[in-house]
Amino acid sequence: MKSVSKTLVATLVGIAIDRGVIQGVDQRVTPVLGVPAGADPRVQALTVEDLLTMRAGLARTSGPGYGAWVESRDWVDYVLTRPFVGEPGGRMLYSTGDYHLLAALLTEASGRSLLALARDWLGKPLGIEIPPWTRDPQGIYMGGNNMGLTPRALLRFGELWRRGGVWDGQRVVSRAWIEASWRPRTRSPFSGHDYGYGWFIASAAGRRVCYARGYGGQLVYVLPELAATVVMTSDPTLPARSGGYIDDLHGLLTGAILPAFGSG
Repeated sequence: MKSVSKTLVATLVGIAIDRGVIQGVDQRVTPVLGVPAGADPRVQALTVEDLLTMRAGLARTSGPGYGAWVESRDWVDYVLTRPFVGEPGGRMLYSTGDYHLLAALLTEASGRSLLALARDWLGKPLGIEIPPWTRDPQGIYMGGNNMGLTPRALLRFGELWRRGGVWDGQRVVSRAWIEASWRPRTRSPFSGHDYGYGWFIASAAGRRVCYARGYGGQLVYVLPELAATVVMTSDPTLPARSGGYIDDLHGLLTGAILPAFGSG
């Protein structure tokens, strides 16, 4: 998976807050991660929410900025020393580095790897396999990219959210976190869709849909009103940019899948 990984990391953040590992979305991150030499003093104001919504204000480490970031010797310090091109809490600047800071925060705050947390907090209750994935030079599992889950595992993940955070009678994610995550907090400059905590929020055939998406067209659609979860994976070589391939995939949902539910 590519950026569908962000939605899983955001879920782990919510569970960490529920368990008291992280104080809340207003917690500042640099007291845990530190402030590297040369960083703009404004990084000290960054909060968990700024990272969840990708409103840190730092220059992006996705798109053209991705290669230099993943080739750097310290991914966390690299992100924190990017120049500010916006203000913390301002507009959305889609950046995988923001989610890697969350991965580092989870790792430091819990004393456990992101892989261990994902397996314990999601894999075990859902009965799904979560294999190891990319790590940075310091050994921190990448936040927001390159996790590897099967479509069936993603379906269970989406269904967990649709069912209000409960799986087989066990509370996995709090309902409060689901409601907070599905509340619009910013807007994607690419698609124009709203964004909460790791989820895009839009409509499909007049129905509210919350969805996770990744490069190459991995999609997890959750439609609470229809009691439906839809998972797609597709050509990993095609960037799912708005106005092109991603619209074809959204069209498959609205034109072929949702009509099967009828008008009820």
